[in-house]
Amino acid sequence: MRMEEGTFKMFSSISKKMIFLFHMLFYLWEASKANKTVSKPNVVIFMADDLGIGDLGCFGNKTLRTPNIDKLASEGAMLTQHIAASPLCSPSRAAFLTGRYSIRSGIASIHRSGVFLFSGSSGGLPSEETTFAKLLQQKGYSTALIGKWHLGIYCNSSSDFCHHPLSHGFDYFYGIPVTNLRDCKPGHGSVFIEGCKMFIRPSLQFIGIALISLKAIHYLGLSKGLLRALGYLFLIISVLLGLLLLWWYSYRYLNCILMRNHTIIQQPWIYENLTQRFTEEAKRFIKRNSEAPFLLFLSYPQVHTALFASQTFKGKSKHGLYGDAVEEMDWSIGEVLHVLDQWHLSEKTLVYFTSDQGAHVEEISINGEVHGGYNGIYKGGKSTNWEGGIRVPGIIRWPGVVGPDARIDEPTSNMDIFPTVIKLAGESLPKDRIIDGHDLMPLLQGNAVRSKHEFLFHYCNAHLNAVRWHPRNRQKPVTVQLGIKQFV
Repeated sequence: MRMEEGTFKMFSSISKKMIFLFHMLFYLWEASKANKTVSKPNVVIFMADDLGIGDLGCFGNKTLRTPNIDKLASEGAMLTQHIAASPLCSPSRAAFLTGRYSIRSGIASIHRSGVFLFSGSSGGLPSEETTFAKLLQQKGYSTALIGKWHLGIYCNSSSDFCHHPLSHGFDYFYGIPVTNLRDCKPGHGSVFIEGCKMFIRPSLQFIGIALISLKAIHYLGLSKGLLRALGYLFLIISVLLGLLLLWWYSYRYLNCILMRNHTIIQQPWIYENLTQRFTEEAKRFIKRNSEAPFLLFLSYPQVHTALFASQTFKGKSKHGLYGDAVEEMDWSIGEVLHVLDQWHLSEKTLVYFTSDQGAHVEEISINGEVHGGYNGIYKGGKSTNWEGGIRVPGIIRWPGVVGPDARIDEPTSNMDIFPTVIKLAGESLPKDRIIDGHDLMPLLQGNAVRSKHEFLFHYCNAHLNAVRWHPRNRQKPVTVQLGIKQFV
């Protein structure tokens, strides 16, 4: 009996030690996992231009083929209520890079056009603004922007480059400093001619009033010197029309430029194999920096019009040139992800995919072909603050840290990437300004169940159109429309 009691006590003691050891191992495993989230991961960002949330297979599309983006979603987390800070390119990208509403940085027009259209514009992202690229650069990251910038180049001269990507934290830039417009591609029409159409009616009215006035002056016998005045008037109009035509003809050569760092390497750029060139630049950057932390921002000009696709993808999709461009972009993303696998960097790399705003659903080519995307069940599109203009796809993958097949149904913003990557790099958020974004890691790792965004403000240019309210005691957010205005 005593022997049995001794044996029981011995086994009981061993069991307690085993349980204690198990708890210690579990604690160490959790600690190592926590340490992994603050170990300066690489950051790869894919941003599409004007891509609709309904254009991707992982968000419900059944006819466009996006296997690489879908795989990215299945291996990570889908942000189902991911909101762009603006429905227009320049302000959305400014907010994304700074973690602040663009109205805080001044990238918010009070006029109809809320984006930069010319390479010679003196405006751009202010030098006082701090991008996450600049903060990561200070922490020893190699940083690169490949693709579209659209936040200005110069301030006072063609050599100061004060708004250039290299002045905002990027070590390397290969891409287009302004944007991809119809005017950049012969045969695809002109956004400026479309814009001029709104002035045709008032111009005709003005000419009609002028002719009636001249007839009245002649009838009253006050027409002395009238023919000479008319001659000068027609001369001035002819000169102005000539200058307008010269400007319109030269726009492509002056604004549709491809740069490497501060050097123009194509003027105008050549569309053929442009996506392949961006892809190869991205792959080379990863290989060059495989031994140290890096930030790669691959900012596609697709699927902004003018649409383009290489011969390999042209005519292959079920949705015309728009579908071809989407599927080529998906291929490019697959190529970059493959390089991460090749160099054993996937588990050390946070990958984020999004679009700068919703699809431009009204886009029709000069031949009548639909060149706009699909925003799913959501009303509206680019340039409006209806849900289709601001709800964008959001995907984050980080193997071993963010679980696969995760869904975050809480409101999130593209401004949230700023504090997320800054904290992961071990850097502190700036104390001298308001940061509107919030760290996503608690949501992604299941340590929080609610978004920190109680309010999200929806601006179009400098106009506040709506406020999204996510009350603490409700499951679903409420959106209050303050009056919708649509801008070109």
